[in-house]
Amino acid sequence: MIITQKTFGVLSDGREAALFTLKAGDLCLSVSTFGAAWTSLIVPGKNGRDDVLLGFSSLEGYLQNPPFLGATIGRFANRIKNGAFTLEGKQYQLYRGDGDHCLHGGRRGFDKKPWEAYPYTDSRGVFVRFELESPDGDEGFPGKLLAAVTYGLSYDNEILADYRASVDAPCPVNFTNHAYFNLAGEGNGDILSHELKLHASSYLESGGDLVPTGKLLPVVGTPFDFTAAKPVGRDFAVLCGGDTAALGKGYDHCFVVEGGSGENPEAEPVLRPCAEVREPSSGRGFRLSTSQPGVQFYSGNFLAGIAGKAASVYGKNAGFCLETQHFPDSPNQSGFPPAIFGPGKPYHEQAVFAFSW
Repeated sequence: MIITQKTFGVLSDGREAALFTLKAGDLCLSVSTFGAAWTSLIVPGKNGRDDVLLGFSSLEGYLQNPPFLGATIGRFANRIKNGAFTLEGKQYQLYRGDGDHCLHGGRRGFDKKPWEAYPYTDSRGVFVRFELESPDGDEGFPGKLLAAVTYGLSYDNEILADYRASVDAPCPVNFTNHAYFNLAGEGNGDILSHELKLHASSYLESGGDLVPTGKLLPVVGTPFDFTAAKPVGRDFAVLCGGDTAALGKGYDHCFVVEGGSGENPEAEPVLRPCAEVREPSSGRGFRLSTSQPGVQFYSGNFLAGIAGKAASVYGKNAGFCLETQHFPDSPNQSGFPPAIFGPGKPYHEQAVFAFSW
């Protein structure tokens, strides 16, 4: 097991951003203190080792990063309708940067901030714990929040993700990581032939603005049925109404993970199977488990000529995301699992990516 550290770049205020590289088992994961972002993941395959994460070669790419490549998302992942919610009789207005809605925490969410980092090892593997203080009123959210996100590699070829937060006033909290995977290797074509299975018999209906309507719909008989493994692109023609070339057409939906509501009264996460994915040509795959109630499956629909690392250019469907999370717009949906945390109710969720080849 190995942990190395180097300077990734220098921020405008003179602070250095560090890059940690973790090695355990047969995996190698690099993570940056800026945005607590996953920047690369080297995984063996039938034809050798490849980097399977979309990303940038240097810090400069992550300073803007409109697709949120590899970034840690907070305070609230995904969309909040009209950038507003009401809590204990008070309305809070957030930044509206996704049409009329707040996306991924606002204008300068956790993906745009430097984190403090603390590397360590234990009996399971190698880890970096990232910590961030978000002041009261940050991006419009109430309460001072202390975030602690830990990423690590186990000796069993797993990525272990642990998300924690405490906040001194009731507040919506919803963390995830926005990694884009291409298991054939980043920059190596699209992900439409990847075979995906989701442990989800229902998904959240959403409108054209990708905000949930509040309804949970069964997947059976629809393009959203991944209860048996199938190629990601198999039902694109049906899903997109025949216009598969249109930008933004594809999957960007929250699926309901089977086996629990996502509530942890004792603040102890309970992992449940969430997804399984395999890329046939390389033999690479992973099984994803989560304690969260939902997983956003995004097929990279809005990627359009993103200049990535190693001279790669990421076009539509160049990568996919499986973002474990609470349901989008939960603060405005009383029928969704609650995502309000605060004094006496800390936030704690986990995800595990178990790789094979």
